[in-house]
Amino acid sequence: MNNQTMMELDEELNAQFDDLVKYCMVSGAINQELYAEYDVKRGLRDANGKGVLTGLTEIADVVGTKIEDGVRVPCDGKLYYQGYNVKELVSSYANRRYAFEEVTYLLLFGDLPNRQQLNSFINILKSLQELSGYFVRDVIMKAPSANIMNGLQRCVLMLYSYDEKPDDISVPNVLRQSLQMIGKLPLISVYSYHAYRHFHYGENLVIRTPDKEMSTAENILQMLRLDGKFTELEAKVLDIALVLHAEHGGGNNSTFTNHVVTSSGTDTYSAVAASIASLKGPRHGGANLKVQQMFRDLREHVTDLKDEKQIKDYLLKILNKETFDRAGLIYGMGHAVYTESDPRAVILKDYAERLAYEKDRHDEFEFYERVERLAAEAIAEKRRLFKPVCANVDFYSGFVYTMLGIPEELFTPIFAISRISGWSAHRLEELVNKGKIIRPAYKFVGVHKKFYDIDERYW
Repeated sequence: MNNQTMMELDEELNAQFDDLVKYCMVSGAINQELYAEYDVKRGLRDANGKGVLTGLTEIADVVGTKIEDGVRVPCDGKLYYQGYNVKELVSSYANRRYAFEEVTYLLLFGDLPNRQQLNSFINILKSLQELSGYFVRDVIMKAPSANIMNGLQRCVLMLYSYDEKPDDISVPNVLRQSLQMIGKLPLISVYSYHAYRHFHYGENLVIRTPDKEMSTAENILQMLRLDGKFTELEAKVLDIALVLHAEHGGGNNSTFTNHVVTSSGTDTYSAVAASIASLKGPRHGGANLKVQQMFRDLREHVTDLKDEKQIKDYLLKILNKETFDRAGLIYGMGHAVYTESDPRAVILKDYAERLAYEKDRHDEFEFYERVERLAAEAIAEKRRLFKPVCANVDFYSGFVYTMLGIPEELFTPIFAISRISGWSAHRLEELVNKGKIIRPAYKFVGVHKKFYDIDERYW
């Protein structure tokens, strides 16, 4: 049996399988009115979109509204890491190479490091980042996945087999495991991409070891590019992108997944693999890919990229489910918490413009800026919203990665490389506080049935 037939049914069984699909669709359908009847907080959010309070954290604060005269109103978004405003953190990193590493320290240990603490931490990370030749050969190079996120899951789970204490969930051991994955995930991601391109498309296989003198961002660029070269601005922009994606509170889907899985007492590798699975989804970490696809579609159908009426008309068609993927969504616009602005998008937009000047792509940047403004107008008109709609971080991140020469296959893995810092901090927080296993309630709305012996089932 070859690889293809291993995954397929023959013609007769496939017809029978189609019947099973029909049964599944009928059996799985729940009367949508029941959700309102039982006041179900779908998506763990209330009718206004506010998240249901399910936990406490000190790691990050995501702010999209403020109280004025006793009334909650929209405001410019703010994001805090361990109490520090991310906007202030980023502005302080203008001339620093290791912004992401410093933020990782902050998220894990609750405060900013002094110079000695940071240097020690970086040295520990660098000592843990390398992969053995056996792991690269036996895990990464074998059966490379077309979707690098699935490859990341597989590699993370395989690290379990290389760990002498994989099931030890004491804080010291989990911290060790976390630092190892923070250090190793960039290598696993880039190597997985090179393996995929080599074995699927016959491209040259170039595997570079990380440079001990380089930051995480610098190493990603030098390991990814065939010539290993990059500019100072390119490294800085990627470094800031990693900072902005490192953490976003306990309620985002992948981090909450980590809390849920951690609460069961499982091992670190399983918890991280579960978070990666969540992040892969197009409603979460995969959203920047959808943004890029949407912009390609826009360029194909809008003849004049400066014609605002033409752009807005097409955006309205997207909202009306008449074109693109017919989902009715303008990707990269809107956020569950942020209203007036997403601080991550504001910061990344600034760096995107700087990079666009260096790459002679400022006209393209202006097109993104134009679509951002017109999309907010179109959404407000179509949905008659009472709160503002802003661009989220995904709106500009794909454009930034494209300018950096990062292939689309690595867009979401780059997100994972960054967010592993936040996941690790939240896993440790869950373990330190010894919370209960997370078990929300589901209301049974089916009917109890009488059992019939198999020969008496006449349906």
